[in-house]
Amino acid sequence: MFKLGFIGLGNMGKAMLFGALKNKYVKNTEVIFRKNKNPEEIVEKYKVTSAKDNIEVAEKSKVIVLAVKPNIYAEIIGEIKDSVSENTIIMNITPSFSIKEIQNLFGKNIKVARAMPNTPAMVNAGITGLCFSDNMTDSDKEDIINFTNSFGETVIIKEELMGGLSAISGSGPAYIYMLIEAMADAGVKEGISRKDSYKLAAKTVEGAAKMVLETSRHPGELKDNVCSPGGTTIAGVIELENNGFRSSIIKGIGKTVDRFKEMNEEK
Repeated sequence: MFKLGFIGLGNMGKAMLFGALKNKYVKNTEVIFRKNKNPEEIVEKYKVTSAKDNIEVAEKSKVIVLAVKPNIYAEIIGEIKDSVSENTIIMNITPSFSIKEIQNLFGKNIKVARAMPNTPAMVNAGITGLCFSDNMTDSDKEDIINFTNSFGETVIIKEELMGGLSAISGSGPAYIYMLIEAMADAGVKEGISRKDSYKLAAKTVEGAAKMVLETSRHPGELKDNVCSPGGTTIAGVIELENNGFRSSIIKGIGKTVDRFKEMNEEK
């Protein structure tokens, strides 16, 4: 029996696998995967076992990560549903299916961990939202949390809040990349090299985030500490507010939540 199995192994799946191996959640001998294209690259890089088909992954894994596109979830589950045991844990990492919908596709009360990781998992800095089906034991939950902590940190939430979490942390990196790109463009406009502008912007975002996390001070207070009376920063802050900076972010996240709900209704 393998501790961890992957069906599909794209960028997110590989990030999760890398973290699990690097931080010793699993040994490479405890991982099996099924990937249709270029599985030999995964075997060579990570020294894990390539399965002959999805059924082999289902039969031999304690935890199965469904790391495929949501449009083929039903197809994959239809293929493996008779090959999983009552103690198998299915990890669903798509926003499109609830725990109950996954159980209905399996046609039985399968154990399900619904997770929303994000792409910074690729650099061991992910944040994963996690909720569980009612039939999972405390030991099951601890095991899954240890897995998601291997590529970042974990927040346990109620399933009905998964849309908001998905919009903030799942989609959020895209918003931050836009911010970094815009800041860098401004730097280039002022004559700073593109390379230096990206570094200045990215490290500023990193440092500001660490200030929030490590000081536990309100972001508004930290912002106020940068804004000297009559100074340069407050002039920029007022201009951003005049152009709807914060309201645009709130509206963008709201629109992301709306699309999350639409995707759940489109199946």
